[in-house]
Amino acid sequence: MAVPTYDNFIEPVLRFLAQHPEGASAKDAHEAAAVRLRLTEPDRHQLLPSGTQLVYKNRANWAHDRLKRAGLSHSSRRGFWQLTKDGAEFVRAHPAPLSEADVERLAVGFVDVRLREQGAPGSDSVDAVSALPVSALVSSPDERLGQAVEELRKSVVAELLDALANVSPAFFETVVLDVLHRSGYGAKRSDLQRVGGSGDAGIDGVISLDKLGLEKVYVQAKRWRDTVGRPDVQAFYGALAGQRANKGVFITTSTYTTQAIEFARSVERIVLVDGQRLAELMIEHEVGVSARVVRIPKIDNDYFDEESA
Repeated sequence: MAVPTYDNFIEPVLRFLAQHPEGASAKDAHEAAAVRLRLTEPDRHQLLPSGTQLVYKNRANWAHDRLKRAGLSHSSRRGFWQLTKDGAEFVRAHPAPLSEADVERLAVGFVDVRLREQGAPGSDSVDAVSALPVSALVSSPDERLGQAVEELRKSVVAELLDALANVSPAFFETVVLDVLHRSGYGAKRSDLQRVGGSGDAGIDGVISLDKLGLEKVYVQAKRWRDTVGRPDVQAFYGALAGQRANKGVFITTSTYTTQAIEFARSVERIVLVDGQRLAELMIEHEVGVSARVVRIPKIDNDYFDEESA
């Protein structure tokens, strides 16, 4: 099963804290919510798109954030959660299970509220409902950010493949060598030379891995729309043999057939890079791509740790 959205964590966290009026660790609340929601082991190991945090813990944290904004809970110290007086009264007035309306109101009704220690959820000062759709708000901000970045990345991959399909074969060969250099091949850019043209024997570029040029990697770059088959990869393998080379990289803007991939694996001397992977490498190493930096604020808990000061 998939890990539920964070609104589903609100009641489990609320009921757990109600059972511990003196407060409890966030870690224990995470686990209690996971048990109540019957999360499987694979669910518990699922990471956010950023890979920095477990999904279920992130969603439990955001559920508690909503309880804090509603004035029902607070954190008296780092990693420690406790219901407020209003929170305890809310639990007594709302026996389990909470209605869908109650859960929705807690999930999205206090998003714009500044965090505070006390205050009833029904007070006029906290009754602003966000204009964002519920379907968007029940995904945590971390997840929405990760999803947005992934969506932008996929869009840029598609744009890169369109751009590469329209460049000249000669320029495409240059792009390929730029990507390989940024990926760590060759000490300097001049160690990668484009040799494509008539009579190139299937070799479009040569990379010198050492200063004397004793160890080389040969490159073939195909700006194709059609799938690359086994005969094309075999021909490249033959060209490597003619150069007495033992390393080759075959790069295309399209894809490879299963037979071509199996052949490359069988000879162990050829690496295949398809269009998707090429575009991802261009993004990773910023070849033909620029990146913008977004500053995301995050509290420095170590700064506020008086005990270690």
